[in-house]
Amino acid sequence: MLSVSEAEAIIFNLLQPLDNQFNTEIVDLLSAQGRILAVPITSELDFPHWDNSAMDGYAVRYEDVKGCDRDNPAILDVIEEIPAGYQQISRLQPGQAARIFTGAVIPTGADTVVMQEVTQRQNNRVVIQVAPKAQEFVRKRGSYSQAGDELLPAGVMVKAPEMGILAAAQCNQVCVFRKPKVAIFSTGNELVTADKALNSGQIVDSNRYALMALVRQLGAEAIVLGIVPDEPEALKEVIETALISADIIISSGGVSVGDYDYVEQIIQSLSGEIHIRSVGMKPGKPLTVATLENEDSDLRVSNSEEETQYLKSRRKLYFGLPGNPVSALVTFWRFVQPAIAKFSGLASGWKPIFIKVKAKQELRSSGDRECYIWGRLNVVDGVYEFALGAGSKVSGNLINLAQTNAIAVLPAGQNLIPAAGDVSVLLVGCHL
Repeated sequence: MLSVSEAEAIIFNLLQPLDNQFNTEIVDLLSAQGRILAVPITSELDFPHWDNSAMDGYAVRYEDVKGCDRDNPAILDVIEEIPAGYQQISRLQPGQAARIFTGAVIPTGADTVVMQEVTQRQNNRVVIQVAPKAQEFVRKRGSYSQAGDELLPAGVMVKAPEMGILAAAQCNQVCVFRKPKVAIFSTGNELVTADKALNSGQIVDSNRYALMALVRQLGAEAIVLGIVPDEPEALKEVIETALISADIIISSGGVSVGDYDYVEQIIQSLSGEIHIRSVGMKPGKPLTVATLENEDSDLRVSNSEEETQYLKSRRKLYFGLPGNPVSALVTFWRFVQPAIAKFSGLASGWKPIFIKVKAKQELRSSGDRECYIWGRLNVVDGVYEFALGAGSKVSGNLINLAQTNAIAVLPAGQNLIPAAGDVSVLLVGCHL
C-alpha cells in the first residue's frame, strides 16, 4: 500500500500534458472563456494606445503652470474641449489650455493635466491655483505594455481579466488547447440511473452524475459511458470503447478485492500496466491507477507521420475509483482533479491547494492511515474555520457531502486535532 504522497508523485509523473503542436484549436473570442491558452498572446498595439488623461481637468504646458500657487495663479486661455473619443483640432500654444476629460487624448503641445478641483473657470479662461507635477495625470503611450510585448503566457486559463485583455488586444481568434476527453462509467449490478424506479437492493448510480459535474467544472469534455454490469466481457468492451474516445478514463466500483471486482483483471488482459492498487488514506484506500496503450481513432486519420508517432507514444491514464460515493469524490479531488488540470495544458495552479485553518470542532482519526474529513470552510471574525458536515462520517453517506468545500487532513499517526487547533485542509471544488 502506497502513501498518499507516493501515489500523487506516481500519478503526476505518468501524465503527459497536451502538446501545443498537435492538441490545439482556434476558437472565437466569445468562446474562449474557460479555455487554456496554447500560445502566448502579443499585440501590435501599445497600451495605452496614446497619451491620455487620467483625470477630468485641463491639459496644459508644464512650463506655463510650474510656479503657480493661490497667491500667484496661472491664468490660461481655454481653446478647446476634449472628451474621450474626440479627435483634437488645435495645437496647444504657450498660455493656452484645453478642457479635458478622463481617457481623452492629450493634445499636441500639452504635457501635463491639472485636476479640475484646483482650478476656477472664468468664461474662456481657467485659473490654476496649485502647481502640478510635471506630466501629472498623463498616462503615457506604451506605459502599460508596448507593441510586441507578451500580454498573456501560454498555459493560463481565460477568465474575466484575460477575456478583457484579449478583447483589448483585438484577438478575435484565440489558439487554445483542445478540451481533454474524460470517459466515465460505473460498475455494479445494483446500479440504476436516476430516472428508474428502485427495486429491492438497487441504488442510483450517483457517482456518474457527480463525476460528470466535476469533470465539466474543470473545462473537460465528459464522455458518459453509463453503467457496466459485473461481467468481465462487458467491462472489457466499455474500456476498449473508452480507449478509442477518451484521453483519461474514470470508473467507479470494481477495484476492491470482492468476487465481482474485475477492473484490474481486465486492464491486465488489455496489456495495461497497473501502477497503483491501494493508497494509505481513509476513505479511498482501494484506488487503481493504470496506463493502457493508445487506441485513439485519430491514429487512423493522422495528417502526418510525425503526428501518428506522437499519438502512438501517448498512453491513456485509467483511474479506478472506489464505489462508495464519498470515497469516489475524495479520491477524485485528491488525485484526479489535479491530474486533469495538468493534462489540460495549465502551466501552473493545477496542484492540490492546502491551507492551514482553525478547527471548529475536535477532529478524530484512527491514525493508521492519512484521514480525510469533509466539511465546510467559513470565515469567522476574519479567520478561516473548518466545520464538520452534519451526520455520520462514513464513506457511503453521500448526503452529508452537500456544500462541502474543504477536507481536513489528519496525517497518519495523528488521531486527534483539538477544537481551535490548527488543521491542514484541502480546498475542493473548481478553484482553478
